[in-house]
Amino acid sequence: GFVVGHAGLYQALAMFAVAYFIIGMTVLSVCAIATNGALDAGGAYYMISRALGPEFGGSIGIMFFLANVCGSALYVLGLVEAVVDSFGIPPGQEAGTGVHVLPQSYWYELLYGTVLLALCLLVCLVGASIYAKATFLIFLIVAAVLGTILVSFFATRPLKVPIRLPHGNGTETDNGSFTGFSLNTLRDNLGGKYDVDYTTGQMMSFSSVFAVMFNGCTGIMAGSNMSGDLKRPSYSIPRGTISAVLFTYLVYNLLAFLMCATCNRTLLQKDYGFLRDISIFPPLVTVGIYAATLSAAMSNLIGASRILYALARDDLFGQALALAKKTSASGNPVMAVILSWLVVQVVLFSGKLNTIASVVTIFFLLVYATVNLACLALEWASAPNFRPTFRYFTWHTCLLGIAGCCVMMFLISPVSASASLGFLLLLLLALHYLSPSSTWGYISQALIFHQVRKYLLMLDVRKDHVKFWRPQMLLMVQNPRSSARLIDFVNDLKKSGLYVLGHVELQDLDMLPSDPLQPQQDSWLSLVDKLNVKAFVSLTLAPSVRHGVRQLLFTSGLGGMRPNTLVLGFYDDEAPQDGLARHPAFTSAREEVPLGFPPLRAAATPKLLSAREYVGIVADALKMLRNVLLARQLESLDKAWELRRAARPPPTIHVWPVNLLRPDSARYADTCSLFLLQMACVLNMARAWRRARLRLFLCVEAGTMPHAQEEKLRQLLKDLRIQAQIQLVPWDAITHLHWQTCQGPSGGPAEEEEEEEGVVNFPSNTTQVSDEYVRAANKLVLEQRPAPAVRFLYLPRPPADTSLYPLYLHQLELLTRGLGPTVLVHGVSAVTSTQL
Repeated sequence: GFVVGHAGLYQALAMFAVAYFIIGMTVLSVCAIATNGALDAGGAYYMISRALGPEFGGSIGIMFFLANVCGSALYVLGLVEAVVDSFGIPPGQEAGTGVHVLPQSYWYELLYGTVLLALCLLVCLVGASIYAKATFLIFLIVAAVLGTILVSFFATRPLKVPIRLPHGNGTETDNGSFTGFSLNTLRDNLGGKYDVDYTTGQMMSFSSVFAVMFNGCTGIMAGSNMSGDLKRPSYSIPRGTISAVLFTYLVYNLLAFLMCATCNRTLLQKDYGFLRDISIFPPLVTVGIYAATLSAAMSNLIGASRILYALARDDLFGQALALAKKTSASGNPVMAVILSWLVVQVVLFSGKLNTIASVVTIFFLLVYATVNLACLALEWASAPNFRPTFRYFTWHTCLLGIAGCCVMMFLISPVSASASLGFLLLLLLALHYLSPSSTWGYISQALIFHQVRKYLLMLDVRKDHVKFWRPQMLLMVQNPRSSARLIDFVNDLKKSGLYVLGHVELQDLDMLPSDPLQPQQDSWLSLVDKLNVKAFVSLTLAPSVRHGVRQLLFTSGLGGMRPNTLVLGFYDDEAPQDGLARHPAFTSAREEVPLGFPPLRAAATPKLLSAREYVGIVADALKMLRNVLLARQLESLDKAWELRRAARPPPTIHVWPVNLLRPDSARYADTCSLFLLQMACVLNMARAWRRARLRLFLCVEAGTMPHAQEEKLRQLLKDLRIQAQIQLVPWDAITHLHWQTCQGPSGGPAEEEEEEEGVVNFPSNTTQVSDEYVRAANKLVLEQRPAPAVRFLYLPRPPADTSLYPLYLHQLELLTRGLGPTVLVHGVSAVTSTQL
């Protein structure tokens, strides 16, 4: 009557259509999720949490709990209004007459609500079985009342109904009319005519009437809320819920039409209990109203308690809800029922039904939207295990349900909707950072997998362009205990590219009962999390380290995301130090080092690979057209100290783009030099290194027009948009040592041969560089002050003759000895661009 009286028949039917469209779409999603596996206590909360993960599940669980709590209070207040309307002393009278003996005031009505709520509490404390029996009895009563009402519309003759309304301190009387079936009455009630609600004194509108009406439709979720108490929830929920939706929709529309055709506007707007006045047996209608509202109040109370119990049992809020876990001997969550009752009691202080109707509706709409979102996510993820036996849904129905809920939320009350979404967001963030990890599975992972696979297929390596080149790193790690700072440093070098931590385990799978790498995977992933680096982990078994690195270079990555740069620690005789135990991520008082990595190799223990094999790995990578970085003494790089020290002077990065081991063919613009410049620039672009300054060293000889070389290099840096300070370094004395000790005539074909992009070309003058010259070059680099945070040096190719590998490594060791953190770089691909 309230809905039809204010909105008219047309708008009332539109409201029912919108409400049941939203509910219908949600019911399809509920049925799909409910038939996709075993359901436990918690209803919609259980579905959402297991589908979307603990963050969404916990936050929506709280919202659904509040919705049911407020809904229970709403129905109790509605029952109080009905009781007072039947038995209350009319306003303006000091003493009651006949059955009108109940005083009316805010505190008396609160008392009546408390007594009625206590009755609901007693039923819910006994358990779900007595609740089910009570609701079945109430169903029979309501069915009888409904039948009586339908008969009354036809059997009752036209009559005038006196209506007493509060007016100031007294009352005034108005007359409503039951006209029987009348075309004029129907015509007058077709359109909307919103007026003041006599219970609250507030002006009604489409949104406020819809908010009150929608609460009469939310009971269809009562079955899913009892999922933990049903014997076969996957069977009962779809059939019961769909039947309830269809039945109530037909009844509401039928009643709306009959009311519009038989009752005038005054009766509908001014007397919400008019069905008693027109009934052939008024006491039965009164009993039916009491029974229906009491049933709805109990339904919401027991639903709220089951949701609270499920939240407590899942430990999403820690000790805050620990009390709600306690159950009776029969398994009834009595403490959750009592806590829910206390919250409902607090909500009763709001006083009037229509006051909290909009808040309750928005909470329910938010929950319904999330149920649809959960089903939509499961459908879009295309997981093979999402096989609901209920198939009458698509992602279109889920999307329509979400859109309908969101639109109606903001139409009802933009402020309340925004506040509810804000509260939901706060809960999401709190649970994301504070709740423990769960074993339910995260739908986000399935959706990410689905999208990543799709985009990887779209990532076409044939469309690669140098303008969009980025480093994609494969860092080989023998033991993370000695490589923590190197792992962190390479993370700064990757520039949003692929980063893979590779490890080779020297074992033969034929001789093992199972794969030994699987138990190690969790330790590596935990390491990545602790160090806060954006890296993948790739482990392999191989008979030798060289074979393992080859495997990883061939197989790491996927599609267009494959490593293009190999990073190795330096091969020297220094004993490894456990940097992991000293790393800030593991030195906090709250953190321990539970990672299952073996202890470090003792200084006297032989290494797992020889010098020849190490250089062979470098040669293999270059043959496979991978860039190579050799990092020496990166574990001594205290990045936090370097970047925190006084701003004057800022930390520096020294760049030596000349091949110091081949002074007779020094070039500054070959592929390798440009790659070296690019890597130094990439490091400088990382957020942690932006304060650092690049210093580029230009080695010049007398009589070679150094200023012209400097200007040419400055122009190159300008074209490449690289900001760096250029410093001229005379090295006549150094090159003189080279020419003095050079054996045989220089300038032969091998020396004149130049590296071209993509061509494998090994220098042949390795044996012609003396140790004295290399030490002098090392001293030249070391003398440049102030000392930098890190140095980038040119890495020459390994010699073609594999017997010279140890000599080649010896020269690299001499060149970088005592330099501190140093990166030797060799690039084989063009990585810089001067074009747009």
